[in-house]
Amino acid sequence: MYIAFAPLQGYTDAVYRRAHWECVGGVDEYYTPFVRIEKGEIRKKDLRDTDPTTNMGVPTVPQVIAKDGDEFARLCDALQEQGWRRIDLNMGCPFPMQVKAGRGSGLLQHPDKIKEIQKEMQRRPEVTFSVKMRLGQECEDEGFRVMPIINEMPLIHVTLHPRLGRQQYKGTADSEAFARFMEVCRHPMVYNGDILEVESGEWKVENIKGVMIGRGLLAKPWMTATSTLTSSMEEQIIAQMHTIVYRHATEHLCGDSQILSRLHAFWEYLDIPHKQKKAIMKASTLPRYREAVAALQM
Repeated sequence: MYIAFAPLQGYTDAVYRRAHWECVGGVDEYYTPFVRIEKGEIRKKDLRDTDPTTNMGVPTVPQVIAKDGDEFARLCDALQEQGWRRIDLNMGCPFPMQVKAGRGSGLLQHPDKIKEIQKEMQRRPEVTFSVKMRLGQECEDEGFRVMPIINEMPLIHVTLHPRLGRQQYKGTADSEAFARFMEVCRHPMVYNGDILEVESGEWKVENIKGVMIGRGLLAKPWMTATSTLTSSMEEQIIAQMHTIVYRHATEHLCGDSQILSRLHAFWEYLDIPHKQKKAIMKASTLPRYREAVAALQM
């Protein structure tokens, strides 16, 4: 079964993706946090994260977020200049700033703009595309209304998070709604949302291509390991991944505040004892942080 690691801004950067690939693996594709246009320019920070040299050896898919065909074309041009021939379009981000700009799940309310993007995809036969989407922003009808356009896109699959954008991450993912979308989608489909175990029965839908896991993998990075692990082996994975992230943060970031901001993100979702996580997250200096990490016992 196809397994993808979903992107989360501030968490799954190139360093984290490499750490997981080298220490755990079991993932077919790691999606980057979306590359975006901000104040009229493509964010340089995003392009540094998609630099092919930085991602060499890790099965990476750059993701873009756009409000229309023009933005999509500019983002694709930049990624193709880097050498990418595989790009994912985000039509699922529920965060208000992006939705109000007509991006992410907000794009689902604008079939004309999606049509522009469809035409841009068709102009780039050298690129392999996929789409990540929600049921809609305000209602399922929005998703169903744009499905004929999505069906005409040259896609290898559609990843669907079966919630509405306005729900963000509240409530539960609707596997029945996912099944309804499968009936009208011509592309292979990937399930995303509330996956806490790779073999979880809660999300099971027949005939899917695979799953995309985000927060579940941040909580249990060992979830995709190809063999059964003991608790001590899980601890070892966390320690190995942390070493990679810690080394990069201390070598490339400046000052305790900036370094600790990145390191705290590593632990935020991890499934470890609350008291010990709290001590790590409260550490305000690197020496205190190192003491808290050294005291960790799962």
